[in-house]
This record gives sequence, structure tokens and C-alpha cells, in this order.
Amino acid sequence: MTELPYYHVDAFADRPFTGNQAAVMPLTEYLDDAVLQAIAEENNFAETAFYVPDATGAADYELRWFTPALEVRLCGHATLASGHIILSQNPALDRVTLRTRKAGILEVRRKGDAYAVALPAIPTEQVENADMMAAMGGKPLSMRSNPDNYNMFVYATAAEILALKPDLKALATLGNKSFTATARGDDTDIISRVFVPGAGIDEDSVTGSAHAVIAPYWASVLGRDRFTAYQASARGGYLGCELDGDRVWLSGQCFTVVKGRFSLR
Repeated sequence: MTELPYYHVDAFADRPFTGNQAAVMPLTEYLDDAVLQAIAEENNFAETAFYVPDATGAADYELRWFTPALEVRLCGHATLASGHIILSQNPALDRVTLRTRKAGILEVRRKGDAYAVALPAIPTEQVENADMMAAMGGKPLSMRSNPDNYNMFVYATAAEILALKPDLKALATLGNKSFTATARGDDTDIISRVFVPGAGIDEDSVTGSAHAVIAPYWASVLGRDRFTAYQASARGGYLGCELDGDRVWLSGQCFTVVKGRFSLR
């Protein structure tokens, strides 16, 4: 029997049991992809993050993320959670770099009693897709999209975001795509909800990658590079957003709620 270290972290959380849950599992080397996917399915969180020392020397660690259904190209909350585990175990460090397979080298820094993660800013263009807009529901003012399967729907009010009841079955048929609804917030600058049913995540709790998409848009609309955000899922989560050239810095707190060992036979 092999035992692997396991951490359950609530990321972008103002207290335990809020924010987005991630399983973080440090490894000395990657296991077979089928085993990594099976572990992620067993954990049944939006993402399980696996990291190993980076043998190339380009970064401190190499990082991969898996949903219960597949490996993803970018995940913000599980990157923040991984940085939290690494930095909490190495108090002399202020930052850690993580090389990914499709999103480049990411960075997590300490920020007071919280952390900030740098993700690539993801630009979008306004498009028209009546079927997607109908499946999202409500009355979006506009739709924006990116070739990497990110889709953003802009609404007039926070109340519309809270009231949305998307047709998840219809969205799931469109494949591994992310669907983000956003508007100006009430107690934060912006509000959002995120749905990824094609990847096995009907509604995500707090989505870093989605804010890498919506941050460039809102920076332009608001006329400033720093603003606050709330993702209005059942758990809910708060993020600080800062557009920094071609990167978006997302900040928030993390709480480790479980430390244990994952057993493989």
C-alpha cells in the first residue's frame, strides 16, 4: 500500500467552509495519468492539484489540475491552495513559482494574511450565440468569448446574476466550456457565477480562471486596474482583482481544513 500526502483547502475563503474546495497532493513524481484522474474522481472536488519538484529548473514546482472528469488547462483556486500549502510549510519563502503544461509559469505570493496568484489575462471578444444565451437564461446585455472555451455573459444587475437558472444539460452538450455570468456588484465592484457542466462541475464555487477572463473586461469598463469581486455560489467567495499587464493578480485567504494520507493499493 502506498500513502500520499493529502490536504483539503478552502481557497478564496473569508472563513473555513466558504470559498472553493481543492484537494492538494504533493508528489515526488507524477503517477500514471489514469491514477491521477481516478484520485481526482475519488476526491470529487472541482479540482485536485498535484505538484512535483520541477526537474527543468524553470520553476520551483510543476503543477497539474484534474476535475472529477478530466485534466484542465488552468485553475486559479487550486493554484492558490497549492501555493498556500507550499508557503505555509516554508515560512522563509515569500513566493513560489509553478510551471504548468498549458498556462505557462504561475506565481503565488504572500499578501498579508492572504495570498495572491498571478494568472494569464485572458482577452475576449463580443460575439453572438443565441443558443448559448438562451441556455444561460435571463436577459444578458452581451456575450463575450475566447477561443480557449471561455464564455462570458454580461447582465445589468447583481439581482439577475443571483436569479439565474441556466439549462445545465444544454450547456453540457457544448463540451468542456466555461460559462460565466457577471454584472456590477452590490457590496463588491463585480459579481459572478460560473458553470462548467461539460467538465463535471455544474456550478463552481469560486473560479480563478473565470476572473482571469472577466478582469480585463471590467478593468476597461470600470476604468481602473484594481477592484473587488464576489462569486455568488452556494459557498460564496471573495477575491481581490488587479490587472497587471498581461497578468491578473487574484488575492484571497486559504484555510487548510483537512490534513491526511491518501491510500493506494
